[in-house]
Amino acid sequence: MKRTAEFQQHDVIREARADGSILLRSNHTLSPAVERTGNWLRYWAQAAPNQVFLAERSGPGWRKESYSSVLQKVHAIGEALLSRGMGQDTPILIMSGNGVDHGLLSMAAQYIGAPVVPVAEQYSLVHGAHGRLREVIELIQPKMAYVEDGDRFGEALDLDPLQSVEIVASRPGSRNVKAFAELLKGDGSVDVETAFQRVTPDTVGKILMTSGSTSSPKGVLTTHRMMCVNQAQLADALPFLRERPPVIVDWLPWNHVFGGSHNFNMMLANGGSFYIDDGKPVKGLFDRTLENLSLVTGTLAFNVPLGFGMLLSALKKDAHLRQRFFEDLDLVFYAGASLPQDVWAGFERMAMDVKGEIPLMTSSWGLTETAPSAMMQQEPAPRSGIVGVPVNGVTIKLLPDDDMRCEVRVKGPNVMPGYFKDPDKTEAAFDEEGYFITGDAMVFLDRDDPNKGMRFDGRMSEDFKLQSGTWVRAAQLKLDMLSRLGPLASDIVITGADQKQIGVMIFPNVAELNREGFELQSEDGAYSCRQLQREIHHRLSERAREISGSSTLVSRAIVLAEPPSMPDGEMTAKGNLNVRKVLVKREALLKRLYSDNDPAVVTI
Repeated sequence: MKRTAEFQQHDVIREARADGSILLRSNHTLSPAVERTGNWLRYWAQAAPNQVFLAERSGPGWRKESYSSVLQKVHAIGEALLSRGMGQDTPILIMSGNGVDHGLLSMAAQYIGAPVVPVAEQYSLVHGAHGRLREVIELIQPKMAYVEDGDRFGEALDLDPLQSVEIVASRPGSRNVKAFAELLKGDGSVDVETAFQRVTPDTVGKILMTSGSTSSPKGVLTTHRMMCVNQAQLADALPFLRERPPVIVDWLPWNHVFGGSHNFNMMLANGGSFYIDDGKPVKGLFDRTLENLSLVTGTLAFNVPLGFGMLLSALKKDAHLRQRFFEDLDLVFYAGASLPQDVWAGFERMAMDVKGEIPLMTSSWGLTETAPSAMMQQEPAPRSGIVGVPVNGVTIKLLPDDDMRCEVRVKGPNVMPGYFKDPDKTEAAFDEEGYFITGDAMVFLDRDDPNKGMRFDGRMSEDFKLQSGTWVRAAQLKLDMLSRLGPLASDIVITGADQKQIGVMIFPNVAELNREGFELQSEDGAYSCRQLQREIHHRLSERAREISGSSTLVSRAIVLAEPPSMPDGEMTAKGNLNVRKVLVKREALLKRLYSDNDPAVVTI
């Protein structure tokens, strides 16, 4: 099948060491990187001054900002920040989601050397999540905070820790806060260019809060070197990025490294255009995404698997949008989880039908601490779920277990220097050779050929032993069970540590169950529905006939009546479950799952 985009072929050097560890690195040379993110803006403002850089919806169309206008506004905002004494020791808290003003403030702060701290807007807008916002404020001690709408964020702005912080809002509303337009007036008495020249590759540009899916959130010190080198690595892997300016229509949140560093900086580094999608792959908001795509389609498509699944369904129904979506598409890139194979195959068939060739369909692997990309599937992949090989300049250290499942550690110029104000966690994050300990696990697709890439195999910490001593690979098992239980389940928790059997706690897809006519009745935190229980029993039994061994046999289940709580830490701002918090909060339900004769428990 013909492929649209050029790619860097895999060329991996593998070194087996005497201690049993394996080192992997690319044999390709890493291209030079700029020293600071502002260099990209200055270059494109001169090379393509009228090219759209940032755009957001405004009425029936878009508010567009060109590279030259962004540079002009970044200068003005930078002056205003400097006149307030802002610098490396005065972080700026960004409480709102994606938006042009958010982007301008973030770039201006980086331009003069002040770090920004974008946080999930749910921390401000969900009353019960204000505890998380307090934690961030108390850790960061910001001098300035930004919100898009003063009235909408009013409850959060009334929190005690923010009373001594200067608040800036694009729409102040009825609140007595500074208008963002005031920053655009600048201050000619300060020297922005001198401040810009003082920014070095080691200057911290962002402090990104980890999701807290496995522990309390930490502040990842994200330097200009990390961000700039990672874009050089990505462009090496995907050379078509340098051949023509990319375009994306993207919703992924900027408080997360995927949307805010990977995607945002990819447009900035390559003279691309970022159209901010104010929709999301959730009920009630996905129609807005489709509306935005009807106005503008991109050359690259980034999304989570759920989003691609919803998009595929919509494209099947709309021939005009299908044609526009694929006609200029170079890349389909998923992250966050493995893309279901039927969705993968659906996009391939659709692309062939529309234009007779397939965009590069791929994924990568990395973390907030690696800026993020550390591995990428640069060549066309035979199927979903492959995260590829090390990007240029990165060394991967693998610690295999008896099954050749490998713990992954990383070293490279895109790896963080440490966590904000936390030397103990920083020290614990690196091994004796200076490799960052990720806690993630990988397996080779082919043990004899590292160029075929690796497959993500969950987190080492999610694994547990049954009473028999049998290890359960919880992350991989979860993916299988979600496939088996879909679309009845929206998420699940695999259980069984120190138990005789593996169980599953199911967070149901209530909307789907209602559509299917299941009559749900809550009983002490669990749903008791005979029709639903029979369906789950059927699916578990059918799966049990296809597998062997206690390490993968799921023999009991319970359906939870309450969704995961963000205020209680059961769900992160990215929508990931914090398994430990779920098990602690729902300890009574966990005990019921392993009790005999509980009417809410399904057993096989």
